[in-house]
Amino acid sequence: MKTKRLGLTLICLGTAGALASGTVWAQSKPLRVGMTLSDIPTTSGQPNGGFEGYRMTGYTLYDALINWKLDDAKGPSTLVPALATEWKVDDKDSTKWIFKLRKGVKFHDGSDFNADAVIWNLDKLFKKEAPQHDPRQRAQVAGRILSLKSWRKVDDYTIEFTTHAPDSTFPYQTTYVFYSSPAQYEKLGRDWNKFSAQPSGTGPFRLEKLVPRERAELVRNSNYWDAKRVAKSARMILLPIPEATTRASALLSGQVDFIEAPPPDFIPRLKSQGFQISSNVYPHIWPYFMSFKEDSPWRDLRVRKAVNLAIDREGLIKLLGGFAAPAAGAVDKSSPWFGKPTFNIKHDPAAAKKLLAEAGYSDSKPLTLKVMVSPSGSGQMLPKPMNEYIQQNLKAVGINLELVTQDWEVLRNCRRAGAGSPVCQGVHGINNSSATVDPFSAFGRIYSSAAIPPKGFNYMHYSDPKVDAMVEKANNTFDEKKRDQLLGELHAYLVDQAVDVWVVHDVGPRAMSSKVRGWVQVKHWFQDLAPVYVAD
Repeated sequence: MKTKRLGLTLICLGTAGALASGTVWAQSKPLRVGMTLSDIPTTSGQPNGGFEGYRMTGYTLYDALINWKLDDAKGPSTLVPALATEWKVDDKDSTKWIFKLRKGVKFHDGSDFNADAVIWNLDKLFKKEAPQHDPRQRAQVAGRILSLKSWRKVDDYTIEFTTHAPDSTFPYQTTYVFYSSPAQYEKLGRDWNKFSAQPSGTGPFRLEKLVPRERAELVRNSNYWDAKRVAKSARMILLPIPEATTRASALLSGQVDFIEAPPPDFIPRLKSQGFQISSNVYPHIWPYFMSFKEDSPWRDLRVRKAVNLAIDREGLIKLLGGFAAPAAGAVDKSSPWFGKPTFNIKHDPAAAKKLLAEAGYSDSKPLTLKVMVSPSGSGQMLPKPMNEYIQQNLKAVGINLELVTQDWEVLRNCRRAGAGSPVCQGVHGINNSSATVDPFSAFGRIYSSAAIPPKGFNYMHYSDPKVDAMVEKANNTFDEKKRDQLLGELHAYLVDQAVDVWVVHDVGPRAMSSKVRGWVQVKHWFQDLAPVYVAD
């Protein structure tokens, strides 16, 4: 099966150019976006809803110290200066990083962004005794910046960070932390609920209206600090539409202009009626993360390999209309971190049955696995038909797969709490899409024993001293090529141990009206909505 990676034809903005930096653009039609989420992602600073939340109310309303380059559909996304203009590790102490902050940046309420604002926000997230501490925001980001130990103000526009140990991946971790206005928080009576309705960040959009579970209306921040990224749309409306066919129908009927994850069976119809379809492979894995706790059958390597070999990935991709790529590990084979694993993940039901028999399972003693799944969610693709397809694959080799369907946020809460926690309701594993955008996201936060909840995202309680040593060695390597080689060795080991069920990589299909302009689908989870608008 040839994977479809359709490129959206990019349309020159020509006549849609700004009259001058910060002035109002000519396009007045709102951009209406149909999300896969069932609710508006939180707006107080650290969005929930996974990386779709980051796309919708994260990088629209806020900025990180370091952002991602999101304007090139062909090359890999790289780090770019944002609220920090430069950063470097200390020459004498590799646990210390110096960040220089951008001068002249204003929050939406007109107050200044500076070192005091950075300290205040970090205290908000990571100091429980701070009066502005918000445990809800902390829950969304704590597992994404595990290396951070302490922080201090050097001067009004310089911050020093200290990590627990030398970590060359630390700059990547800072991309997940957004900065809210301390002045707005004070103005609203130090109430995060009120702040959510009237947030103040530094991003290219401001929030004008919020109706939970119904809509969020964002308007252009004409005074955005980056003149090249001033929003092209005067207004963007976010609409939660978790059911895929309902999203597609909303697009066909003109109720929205842009949707995430159109169902494959709708795509031919959409294309025939002039709608634009775009896709691009990105650092994503659609897996099952399984428990390694004492009572779990997943502790048996034969079981882990059998499940991986039982899945017909090419058949699943056909079900998805070609909009996916088969997974042979956590990262794609084109990644410099893929390495040279010896376990070849493919569809081999005979080998799967043989391994299960060796592990002591049979028709009279079948293996039963219970997995929590969601009906929708960020990066979840089309979870219902996908999980049901895999359920049939596993049944064919003698495995009973029980699917426990819960809301996306319940599933994410289970992942943060870890295997065996009450919120996980006795399941053996979870179907939770995961990002492999950087070394820390791909490996350290998932497979290191230091990331076992509540510290990080190692839901599985997976603990292997060899993996911990390999992660530490990679973190200590500041030469990128050498680090890539070490990560390849780590990934090969994980694949040979069949740690997870790696199914497919998403290519992120989107569908939009023929009047939508400015969309560039990059090879990343995050996408930039600031350049996108609906032509008059």
